[in-house]
Amino acid sequence: MSRQSLTKAHNKITELSWEPTFATPATRFGTDYTFEKAPKKDPLKQIMRSYFPMEEEKDNRVFGAMDGAIRGNMFRQVQQRWLEWQKLFLSIIPFPEISAARAMPMAIDAVPNPEIHNGLAVQMIDEVRHSTIQMNLKKLYMNNYIDPAGFDITEKAFANNYAGTIGRQFGEGFITGDAITAANIYLTVVAETAFTNTLFVAMPDEAAANGDYLLPTVFHSVQSDESRHISNGYSILLMALADERNRPLLERDLRYAWWNNHCVVDAAIGTFIEYGTKDRRKDRESYAEMWRRWIYDDYYRSYLLPLEKYGLVIPHDLVEEAWNRITNKFYVHRVAQFFATGWPVNYWRIDGMTDADFEWFEDKYPGWYSQFGKWWEAYNRLRYPGRNKPIAFEEVGYEYPHRCWTCMVPCLIREDLVVDKVDGQWRTYCSETCAWTDKVAFRPEYEGRETPNMGRLTGQREWETLHHDRDLADIVADLGYVRDDGKTLIPQPHLDLDDPKKLWTLDDIRGIRFASPNVTLNQMSDQEREEWAAAYRANPNVTVA
Repeated sequence: MSRQSLTKAHNKITELSWEPTFATPATRFGTDYTFEKAPKKDPLKQIMRSYFPMEEEKDNRVFGAMDGAIRGNMFRQVQQRWLEWQKLFLSIIPFPEISAARAMPMAIDAVPNPEIHNGLAVQMIDEVRHSTIQMNLKKLYMNNYIDPAGFDITEKAFANNYAGTIGRQFGEGFITGDAITAANIYLTVVAETAFTNTLFVAMPDEAAANGDYLLPTVFHSVQSDESRHISNGYSILLMALADERNRPLLERDLRYAWWNNHCVVDAAIGTFIEYGTKDRRKDRESYAEMWRRWIYDDYYRSYLLPLEKYGLVIPHDLVEEAWNRITNKFYVHRVAQFFATGWPVNYWRIDGMTDADFEWFEDKYPGWYSQFGKWWEAYNRLRYPGRNKPIAFEEVGYEYPHRCWTCMVPCLIREDLVVDKVDGQWRTYCSETCAWTDKVAFRPEYEGRETPNMGRLTGQREWETLHHDRDLADIVADLGYVRDDGKTLIPQPHLDLDDPKKLWTLDDIRGIRFASPNVTLNQMSDQEREEWAAAYRANPNVTVA
């Protein structure tokens, strides 16, 4: 089909739309943005007739690769360390995909541009396809990997796990609150344009290095759709920029969306790449190096900075601080340490670090060993049951962190902790920007302007509160993280499955009380709280011996 005929077909489709004059359409998804002065152009002109043959070919290749993986027994050759982390990753990722599909009707309802509605409808079909092939990938792992425990409960575990709650707030950010904030700025302009580079390009590269060539096939099929999604987001962004009244909202949303994506996506993907791999070649890029190439150079310098010519204030300070947290404040490594600390309430196993890992980390992140080396040595020493409790309940110089009320990742860079009483409750935040998001951005008024469509951060946002002052064994049993024998835990702090004596059971963790940091915080007097916050910020939380 020639390009000219595609343009004619697109124009003909556009002629079929109309604005009703006999009634005022009901607004289903509200926005505080205005588009009265916006140009109504769609630069992509995607139509279904050209879309479906392309996607059919991509699906044929994905399912052909899946068949090849089964016939070639790929699953017995992949590193266990890598596949264990996939139990968490593949439980989370289909939800943001399907949330993105649900976000498209919101954008269609909020943006008065029939030309771009076609592209948004196509994107909705994309997102459904993505979640479907990712669920198929997970099913293949479950059916063919030597330890399916964890894969078989991922839908349930995603909903009741502490890490799943972080992924859930991320995906729900696409479909809640102001329709343009959620479906366009947060989802398309930032998440898809910036962070899918590390998610769908850098991570498949690491999968291949660990013997898993199926995940790259699936995720490259996903990533090849993202360029069209990026175009949709950019078109709506330019429409919003045509009206000066939208400028404060755009600048607010860019700050919120950038920071929340950094807090969540870098925490997750950075951990999967750095701690899920066995590939310690010195010439292999670290996550920080990938981030610099894919996000700082390709997104920030090539996409965000040119927006300044429209007079838009870009959050330079937050981009630089994200880079500072990844390189100088060891953000990703603190997240990985937190996941490993909480291993009894995971539904995957976490392999300990070896001398080869230590050497690689010290080479890529100078100073890593002095921060984390002794702790990972303690993790290995305490990995078997019988003579000790899980590491979180042993004295190794590590204090369990508080949860950030906004991004829900714990406050791991302790000197940046913010404590404040908001909506009658004492809350903790991982940074000033997350505190600003809750206290300023997500409110019904912003800089003297009413913003009734903006979302609110409500509900049970601290997972530990749900299980405060309960026995750890009862928590794990209720969560369903127990194997078929009814007593052996799905999570283990090692990969040794052959010797039953090395596997933790409910009996090994019974009698340990679990406490919520936020409940404890709200029970303190004002003086106790101030002293606690000062001590929290001053404590480097480093195992020294």
